[in-house]
Amino acid sequence: MVSLIANDKRPEKPLFICVLGNTETAYIEKLSAAGMTAKLTDYTPTGDAELVETGSIISAPVIPMTPPYNTPTPGLITRASLQLSGVPHLFVNSGLKIPPKVPFEDLGARYGEDIRNDVAVHDVEGIIKAALSVGERVRDDHDMFVIGESTPAGTTTAMGVLDALGYDSNVSSSSSENPVELKRRVVKEAMDASGIISGGLRGDPIRAIACLGDPMMPAVAGLVSGLKGKRVILAGGTQMAAVYAFMKHMGTDLSNVSIVTTSYVANDETANFNEIIEALEADMFAIDPRFGNSSHKGLRQYELGYVKEGVGAGGALYLAGLLGVSVDTIREEIEKICLELADLINA
Repeated sequence: MVSLIANDKRPEKPLFICVLGNTETAYIEKLSAAGMTAKLTDYTPTGDAELVETGSIISAPVIPMTPPYNTPTPGLITRASLQLSGVPHLFVNSGLKIPPKVPFEDLGARYGEDIRNDVAVHDVEGIIKAALSVGERVRDDHDMFVIGESTPAGTTTAMGVLDALGYDSNVSSSSSENPVELKRRVVKEAMDASGIISGGLRGDPIRAIACLGDPMMPAVAGLVSGLKGKRVILAGGTQMAAVYAFMKHMGTDLSNVSIVTTSYVANDETANFNEIIEALEADMFAIDPRFGNSSHKGLRQYELGYVKEGVGAGGALYLAGLLGVSVDTIREEIEKICLELADLINA
């Protein structure tokens, strides 16, 4: 069993939700490692959803991976955790370029644009409203909700939103060599283009998302509002910290909301995730997937700083732990999945 936070106990009817989105910020070369090439990041959330749902890919040309050694997507962690714990899941499309060929709720959101453009996220309030409706619809059928995301370049948009809201942020990366300086430069160019200064949008969080965010952010915020009163875990690292900050500045009740991520994010010395969490006064827990004990070379790359988190992996592990499934059992299941997908992973 994992340690408990906020007096968490074994839920009776939990639901895992994953919000999927794209931002053309990911097209900036060397910014995101959430895909074999910048253009292939269009397929990353699509492939993640198909992999979690079916155990393989349908629309995506390759399984979402990070160089080197074809380090597998954290979607494998999520799939194994949900399969072994028997937790149902729901995908939410908030601005995908390529919808997955699996069931999903569609918010009708447009994909995110490069944050250096005039508008990064169109109709922020419309996305919140559509997601709130989804949250209200599923609220009474479950007693705990874990919300993850798959959004390439989301740590850069997170940096932009956190900066605009007044939080000093060195965000994590899916690469072992975190391109923090490149991210800072992109965010500065974006803020200059929109006439925004650091901390200048503390009182206007909607504009912070519209100018510097991605469409996943308002979708998660809307879901949390629709789930009012229920236990909610935001499964992710600095991206979910940015969502938490956005909701805090929106005046959302966060008394029942926590952030859960992997130890790879919490221990990332190139980022200041823990300091951001402290500034937000958020409830946070980090879980160790123990991939250093893995027989799979790609999974061991997580220990060296590759990938770290995504697709709600940390939260899925935590939820499985509450339901009595150990981290070691999940790791062994992931290794089996990697063997089954060996031809696709090594393609």
